[in-house]
Amino acid sequence: MTEIIMVGCNGRMGQVISNLVAQDENAKIVAGVDVFDDGRNPYPVFKNLEECTVAADAVIDFSSPKSLEVLLRVSKKRNLPLVLCTTGYTEEDLKKIEEASKEVAILRSANMSLGVNTLLKLVSVAANVLAKADFDIEIIEKHHNQKVDAPSGTALALADAINEALNNEYHYMYDRSKVREKRDIKEIGISAVRGGNIVGEHEVIFAGTDEVIEFKHTAYSKAIFAKGAITAAKYLAGKGPGLYSMSDVIA
Repeated sequence: MTEIIMVGCNGRMGQVISNLVAQDENAKIVAGVDVFDDGRNPYPVFKNLEECTVAADAVIDFSSPKSLEVLLRVSKKRNLPLVLCTTGYTEEDLKKIEEASKEVAILRSANMSLGVNTLLKLVSVAANVLAKADFDIEIIEKHHNQKVDAPSGTALALADAINEALNNEYHYMYDRSKVREKRDIKEIGISAVRGGNIVGEHEVIFAGTDEVIEFKHTAYSKAIFAKGAITAAKYLAGKGPGLYSMSDVIA
């Protein structure tokens, strides 16, 4: 039985995870953390992780980058494996996460979906083949109108996976309206669409002469991210210090 502390328990994802764990015989949420609480949960809820005295095997965070300092501090102090599902981290934040992972197990992923993490591998393989044939690479992501960061963390993860496969020789283009010139062959275009209640769509386009190859992932429900986070928490429980990813979970 993996005992979990859910940070951001009263947010949308926190509630989806809470409901899924309630049906899981091998996991249990023993405490939650949220600035707002109306007593809806069957577990105790604390204002912040430092106030939480409940023992657990892992922490799942679906809150905000603003919580990172406290999360890392408490995680190191109590040797609590940490699953970071939040997006929008700065480069400085990522360095802090990497440094903390030398003392405690941390799993960070821009997207917890099994499908998306499989897609990351597929586009890496495709890039290795198609870039040599001068295929242009474009990424289009779509999300609901309440999402504040753009492009999405998943779109950037896809771009990074492609770029790493190409020895990081490419640069990212986010807005063509400011550049009056032909497309650079060593460029990955990234476009963001925001509207309605789109859960999440990511499309990677490899466009060559007379042929186009497209990879697409569509999320129809937040449950796919919640399932991934729960699986990650089970995987991380008991692990030694290190920076893990969903690729490790899949493997």
